[in-house]
This record gives sequence, C-alpha cells and structure tokens, in this order.
Amino acid sequence: MTNMSGLLSRAVFLAAVLFVLSGCGLTEGIRSANPESSVTQEQRIELAPIPRNRFVLRDKSQELIGELQVVRANHEDTFVDIARSYGLGFDELVAANPDVDPWLPGGGTPIILPTRHILPDAPREGIVLNIAARRLFYFPEPDADGQMVVWTYPIGIGREGWATPTGVTTIVSRARDPIWYVPLSIRNEYAAAGNPISRRVPPGPDNPLGRFVLGLGMPGYLIHGTNKPAGVGMRVSHGCVRLFPEDIEHLYGEVGPGVSVRIVDEPFLAGWDNGDLYLEAHAPLDEQEAFWSELIAKKITGVLDRQSDSVTPDALQASSKKIADAKNGFPVSIAVSHPSIQVTIEQARQIENIVTYEWMADESVGQQELPFSP
Repeated sequence: MTNMSGLLSRAVFLAAVLFVLSGCGLTEGIRSANPESSVTQEQRIELAPIPRNRFVLRDKSQELIGELQVVRANHEDTFVDIARSYGLGFDELVAANPDVDPWLPGGGTPIILPTRHILPDAPREGIVLNIAARRLFYFPEPDADGQMVVWTYPIGIGREGWATPTGVTTIVSRARDPIWYVPLSIRNEYAAAGNPISRRVPPGPDNPLGRFVLGLGMPGYLIHGTNKPAGVGMRVSHGCVRLFPEDIEHLYGEVGPGVSVRIVDEPFLAGWDNGDLYLEAHAPLDEQEAFWSELIAKKITGVLDRQSDSVTPDALQASSKKIADAKNGFPVSIAVSHPSIQVTIEQARQIENIVTYEWMADESVGQQELPFSP
C-alpha cells in the first residue's frame, strides 16, 4: 500500500467511511506525546506491544489492567488501522490524541494508545459492558489453579436516539451466519435517506450482523460482529453492541446461553494500583453531560472508602478536575505520585508499529435465522 494507486484506493475507502464519523467531536485538554520530549533515544527503544485483549488478574481486588503505550505512525496509517491493530476503538484514539489528524497522522507522529483500563465498578463475572468507555470486559470462571483473567474488546454502541440500554440480563441465544430481518422502523429510516433496504438480509458481506451473534434477554438487542469495522468504538448502531469480526469470533467461542451480561454507563472510573489512586475519564454520553461533576465526586468518594482514610475528596479536587476536563480515556494518578497527564504519556511504553491492513476475509457462510436488528 505504499504505491500511488494503493494510497488512492485507501483515500477512496476513507471517504466512504467518513459518514460513520459524522457528529463525533474531538476532545480537548491534553497534548499528544511530544517528538521533542526530553526522553532520550535510548529510552525510546521500541518494545513489543502488550497483549491486545487478555490480561491475568493478580486477585479479585485488582482494579487496573494493561499499560499505556505510544507508537509512531507510518506514513500511510490512519486511526482506523491503528485502532484495530492494537485492540482499540476509533473514539478511544481520538480522545487520547486530540491534536492529531485521525486520517493523516503523518509518518513518525507519536500516537498514544489508551491500552490501560480501570475495570468497571461491577461484579467480576460474565460480560460487563461499559457503554461510556465503549468497551466490553469478559470475566471467565477461574481455571483449575484459581487463575483469573479478563478479556476486553472495544465496542460500537447505539447512537443518540437509539441508545444501548443499561441493566442486567443474560445471553439467551447464539447464531453463526445469521439472517437479519430488518424492522419496519429501520427500513423506513433507510428509505428516507434514499437507500432502501430489503426486509430480509441474508448472510454475507452486506449483513451488518457479521458472522457471529449473541442474543440478549433484552428483546431486540444483540452483541454481534459487523461488516463495517471502522465503526467499532463509536456510537453508530441502532442500540446493539458491535465488535470487530475477530473479537466476536473469539467471544462467541467462549460464552453461551445463561452467561450474565451487565451493561453499565460509567464515564468516570477510579481505582487503586500499588498504593496509588487513579482516575480515568471518558466523555459522558450526551444524556449525562449535565451531571458529570456529581458522577465524578460520587466515584472518588466510593473508591476512597475502600482503601484510604488519610485522603479526602476535597484534596483531590484540582487534579481530578483536570483529568475529567481532558476526558482522554486512560488512567492518571490523582493521589500519591501526582504526575501530570503529559508525564504519564512520557512514561508510557514505547512500542513497535505492527499496523496491518490485510484482515482475514470471511469464507463460507451458512444459514441460521435470528430475527433481531443490529
């Protein structure tokens, strides 16, 4: 993809998916990693990336997983390419890199990868979806030796007016290569946009459900794949939850009917790690924007009650406000070491660029009917 025809093809592709991104605002408040930072070249030795999806937990009390990373973009990279290669969603990269053009970052530009996460404030069992963070966490049962792991994937969620609901449910069905029976409301929406759609969409590349589907006990809602991976990590669906094709294939093989699914909306997450308190802030969904200050105060108070009687919420007000205002989507210390957001970035793991543009094409498809909408 380095020749002119390849670059033109990629430009056409990017233009085709821009409609998915309409209405997505860039967050402000932080700067990307500085190429002219005081970090020496020796300190920038590129390491292998951390695992994309699977993290071993020390014990049930662990609250943070992963590690913040920085990668330098190739000339032809876009945020769509980088996000999928490192197990991230598009909006996650935009939030962490507000000063970088997501379509033309430029060769050598350092890109912050928000691959460290505070686990949601929810039971560590089954599937937990944090729609504010656009992220799914799956907690399988501990193995025979008691080892606990968590799998995490970026997700696409319902856009405004089609919000993904919160609540507790279970997986009630699963299907491979489903047929999509398009609800009348969605057919009318497509028709109004001048793009009429059939009542029945068979398995194949035009099916927005992708190849694997998990039906939820909430009627009409699914966790499924997609035929438009560029939209993973954004608010683009009619309420269902979308995963990258490779991620839903793995999750489909791990879970079945009866597995619990808890959907939460936690834009502000706080947690302890090695005696230090961290805050992770995401842009609240439009419906919650007016209540963010109450949400963050409640979150910090709750987590302080778990481990500290010497730090008060008032003492953390200034540092937590800076992180909340930035809404960069990765944890930053607010209690002990007090690093700035920029110092947190400069201390991130410098990794090699493994971005790829060739993804495995779907092969044969079968026919299994599942009358849900995406």
